[in-house]
Amino acid sequence: MAWSRLRKQLAVILMDVALALLATWFAFSLRLDTLHWPTGAQWWVYGLAPVLAVPIFIRLGLYRAIFRYTGLAALVAIAKAVSAYALLLFAILVWQRWPNVPRSMGVLQPILFLMMAGGSRALARFWLAGLGRKASVAGGRLLIYGAGEAGVQTAGAVANAREFSLIGFVDDDPAKVGRSINGVMVFPPQRIAELVQRKDVTDILLAMPGAPRTRRNEIIASLGTLPVHVRTLPSLSDLASGRVTVRQFKELDVEDLLGRDPVPPVPQLLSRTMADQVVLVTGAGGSIGSELCRQILAAQPRQLLLLDHNEFGLYSIHQELRALAKARSLTVELLPLLGSLANPRRLAEVCGTYRPAWVYHAAAYKHVPIVESNPAEGIANNVFGTLNMARAAMEAGVANFVLVSTDKAVRPTNIMGASKRMAELVLQALSDFQSGAGTRFSMVRFGNVLGSSGSVVPLFRSQLANGGPLTVTHPEMTRYFMTIPEAAQLVLHAGGMAVGGEVFVLDMGQPVRIMELARRMIELAGLRVRDEAHPDGDIEITITGLRPGEKLYEELLIGDDPVHTDHPRIMKAHEEFLAWSDLLVQLEALRDAVDAGDVDGIKGVLRTCVHGYQEAPSSEMQSLAP
Repeated sequence: MAWSRLRKQLAVILMDVALALLATWFAFSLRLDTLHWPTGAQWWVYGLAPVLAVPIFIRLGLYRAIFRYTGLAALVAIAKAVSAYALLLFAILVWQRWPNVPRSMGVLQPILFLMMAGGSRALARFWLAGLGRKASVAGGRLLIYGAGEAGVQTAGAVANAREFSLIGFVDDDPAKVGRSINGVMVFPPQRIAELVQRKDVTDILLAMPGAPRTRRNEIIASLGTLPVHVRTLPSLSDLASGRVTVRQFKELDVEDLLGRDPVPPVPQLLSRTMADQVVLVTGAGGSIGSELCRQILAAQPRQLLLLDHNEFGLYSIHQELRALAKARSLTVELLPLLGSLANPRRLAEVCGTYRPAWVYHAAAYKHVPIVESNPAEGIANNVFGTLNMARAAMEAGVANFVLVSTDKAVRPTNIMGASKRMAELVLQALSDFQSGAGTRFSMVRFGNVLGSSGSVVPLFRSQLANGGPLTVTHPEMTRYFMTIPEAAQLVLHAGGMAVGGEVFVLDMGQPVRIMELARRMIELAGLRVRDEAHPDGDIEITITGLRPGEKLYEELLIGDDPVHTDHPRIMKAHEEFLAWSDLLVQLEALRDAVDAGDVDGIKGVLRTCVHGYQEAPSSEMQSLAP
């Protein structure tokens, strides 16, 4: 049965009383150079030692400490307490001048007492940690990759938590290899596979919060074939708040698998700053819109207008931004505005009332199969919603209008992608129609963002948690990926470079095979793929077939030879478009088709306007339009 807190404290007090008496006996024996038995006034010293020490220890909080966590700070506290005790004891011995009591006892006895009190606590810590290691043998067996400060803190957390047996450290630094940290050996990366097999390692923790993402990706790739569960520590900013704990260990996110080192902001590209201006974000409750809001908040606009038709999404981002503004002492006025892109009167009211200088238009329906099954609603929102927002911005004299677009707008095979290309055509035509005056329209086109709604990554993570299988529509399918923060940052940069009518394309890196992504997520969860070659594996990957309108490969450019800009990850595309007068005729026909729920009519206009559009077979379409 575990002892109560009071019982533990009384036991430690009794131990200190015994140590004080023992230190006194040793001090007399050493000073008198003989085995000692107290006589006469010497008994007063035996009585004084615990009577002085215990109250001082209580006053300085030594009995509130937990032996399991005894460290340098605790030993320093003991040294301070014994120093205070020594001064008081020495003063009493000098003042009383008892016979047969050397005054040097006021120095020798506290030194011995310090050694005993500190040593007893250190021994207790190692003993309790040993019990913890024995108790955790049945649990996971851990390697920590990284023998730096974070790794050492992690080792301490592991010892205290009793959830893992720490097998060793792994580090890239040859100077650390072969040495030990608190009795735990440091191994080179080349020995990981051997250690996993010989020591039955079950878990590897990446404790390198400051390492470049490229190096982390290399390490993760090298661990992918091992039958271990790979996890990581939080970022440096998350660790700065306090001690590492086992609860902070987190699963490898897809950003660890696919992410890139971020490019630092380029100040000159943000010369048209949003500071002290009014900024409107549509779709503010969505994945991209909400991240835009977070980054815009840091630029300290005077007002940040959050527009969305989803009440809960709007409420959530508003509450989050209020908390961020309070934490950073920002005086930005945050206004949550309910409204639909299908309501031009509401859009005109918002723009006319608040007169934003910037509009970031992120609101859109973007789930390919759903828009494919609801083509009229998809066109109404993505095309005519963009047109409504653009007209409201022009009438209110908005200086900058930035459309968040998608790589699915390039030679689309689905209505969602075609609708986004039509939205681009609307802004290109309006920009040309204004002849460089009025609102500066620009578009930013990029691929999938990690963790966004509709992304394959949350789906895979959910399927893994449920024991599989992971579903892939085609073994050869590839997609471009980018983190949400990087995408939002580049959207803001591109908007700062716009002069009117540009289609900016973000550098998405290399496309990723979805099948390979599924395999890596399974393996880095410490599981094995179950297939014909490995029938005893843990998680199966099943092929479900392409969905209506889905492409095997996505593209970012319609034309060729994009122009590089001042930002290394932003390019400018040459995209042909229709003149406003010609596009207006097509928009009227498209409106009639949407109002009538005429799918064939919708597709006819898209074929006329959108270069490369090849719709899915009509047998696969199920329009839910009225």
